[in-house]
This record gives sequence, C-alpha cells and structure tokens, in this order.
Amino acid sequence: MYYVYLLKCADGSFYCGITTDLNRRLEEHNSSPLGAKYTKGRRPVVLAYAKKYENRSEASKEEAKIKKMKREEKERMINKE
Repeated sequence: MYYVYLLKCADGSFYCGITTDLNRRLEEHNSSPLGAKYTKGRRPVVLAYAKKYENRSEASKEEAKIKKMKREEKERMINKE
C-alpha cells in the first residue's frame, strides 16, 4: 500500500509526498532529520489530505497531478474530504 499525502505547513504552504507508512512519515516531517528539507523550516506540519493506492505507479501519477495543481485547487481537494 502506498499513500499520497498533502501536508499543510506552519507558514500555510503545502507539501506533497508518497509513503508506505503515513504516521511514521508525518513524525519524520515534524521532528526528525529524515523529514523533507522543505518542511524542516516550516514546522509543525499537519496532515491535510491522504489517499491510499495499490501500487507505487498509481501513487506517483497522483502525486505529480497534485504537485501541478494551483493552491486553490489543492484547498478544494482538501475541503471535499
């Protein structure tokens, strides 16, 4: 199982990624050196959106789609959930 997730950072920006363990990855983004460079200066981050996928290929395609979205589109996607 793979998850595509969208984090909302303390500065209001978004970060999108893929993981197999959502709880571990959120913890890494918030308090570990293993978190993304982007989120380190924007802590704390909160999980705004997550969706499960069967394989890495599907998850990667969705991640790419989300990363191309405008901010307003991401906010609409979050509010639908």
